[in-house]
Amino acid sequence: MNIFLTTLTRDLKMAFRNPSSFLNPLMFFVISISLFPIAISPNAETLMNIAPGIIWVITMLSVLLSLNSLFHSDYDNGVLEQIVISHHPLPLILLAKTTAHWILSGLPIILLSPLLGIALFLDSNSIYILMLTLCLATPCLSLIGSIGASLVVSIKNSGMLLSLLILPLYIPILIFATSAVSQS
Repeated sequence: MNIFLTTLTRDLKMAFRNPSSFLNPLMFFVISISLFPIAISPNAETLMNIAPGIIWVITMLSVLLSLNSLFHSDYDNGVLEQIVISHHPLPLILLAKTTAHWILSGLPIILLSPLLGIALFLDSNSIYILMLTLCLATPCLSLIGSIGASLVVSIKNSGMLLSLLILPLYIPILIFATSAVSQS
């Protein structure tokens, strides 16, 4: 368990040395959701009906934006090779790296979602269900995304390929989460 905490703290420290790696997707999340009332309609009824879909699609895209940096710096520095040849359990190290990714991408989205839900005229019950679905599904988005990020780590400019690999796997999460929030 010590290697898990060591890897987790290392990845968090490295991310805070380059804050744009996790702040850019977060700012994309906030700005994109803030633009929908301006672009579509400031009508409360309209926004309330489409808010779950808006929040979830932008959440998926924000997590997808941050996936590119999950393994690239370690691959470029040769750290991934050292991790593979070390005697430490590889699944535990990868779980720590994915947990760090979720802390930096999923957790801020969960914390900002009530404020953005209010901006989109969601009621308190819908905001509660939204936060619950985000708590359950954003770790899944990070775990599924880590599979795709590991497959394209050696490819330069792999954003489009990563999107093509991961977005179809995100669709069931999108369907269940938006229907749960819409039904509340």
